[in-house]
Amino acid sequence: MTRTAVITGGASGIGLACTRHFLREGWNVALSYYLEDEKAGADALVEEAPDGRAVALRSDVTKDDECRALAALAAETFGGIDALVSSAGATRMVPHHDLDGLSMDDFMMTTAVNTAGPFQIVRACAEALKAGEGGSVVIVSSYGAIWGTGSSIAYAASKGATNTLTMSLARVLAPKVRVNAVCPALISGGFVERMDKGIFDARVELQERRAPLQLVGRPEDVAADVYWLSTGARLITGTVLSLDSGLHLNGDS
Repeated sequence: MTRTAVITGGASGIGLACTRHFLREGWNVALSYYLEDEKAGADALVEEAPDGRAVALRSDVTKDDECRALAALAAETFGGIDALVSSAGATRMVPHHDLDGLSMDDFMMTTAVNTAGPFQIVRACAEALKAGEGGSVVIVSSYGAIWGTGSSIAYAASKGATNTLTMSLARVLAPKVRVNAVCPALISGGFVERMDKGIFDARVELQERRAPLQLVGRPEDVAADVYWLSTGARLITGTVLSLDSGLHLNGDS
């Protein structure tokens, strides 16, 4: 029986790479997107998927009813949910030293998407994930969650909370569902490159110089690790996995 994955943020960046990876591996995929300019890409993914193995829905992960609608679409279309990849995220580029550059609205929006969003989509999919032999959740967090770095203090704080959320969910959904998070460092084609190419280029130079592997990852690299955690890591739950080319070995924050 063909397995089914729900992927939020599945039409751009890491989420898009995950959608393509799961489809290549023969899975059904129910993907969500949020921005209107992502609709054409989401529709193209659905059209390109063989044998009707993909469906797409515009969904706001901060809204519980929309998370439940995505979970219901997956279960009703494909008969169940075997894996969830929570990849939807939000941020603003605000230097950490600019304390006045962040408003309460910034904190609330970032936390709603990056922390409450994963909670709500996991909750929406939980019963389906528990069915049968059980399922897997992978939440896309960030290297900044560990070191307090990244696009803004609000982003780092929200992702730090997401790592804690991962451990809490792993406890309560065991033994039928494994819950893990991945924390990529700088990724090519990610939001940093899209939002500010100058900052991205400077960070590429820093990461290639400081990281033992001297690599900046690609969305496809993260997708491969997400897939492994979803399908092959049967003894791993509640783990926050750094995907940082070894950057942490040099204490680089």
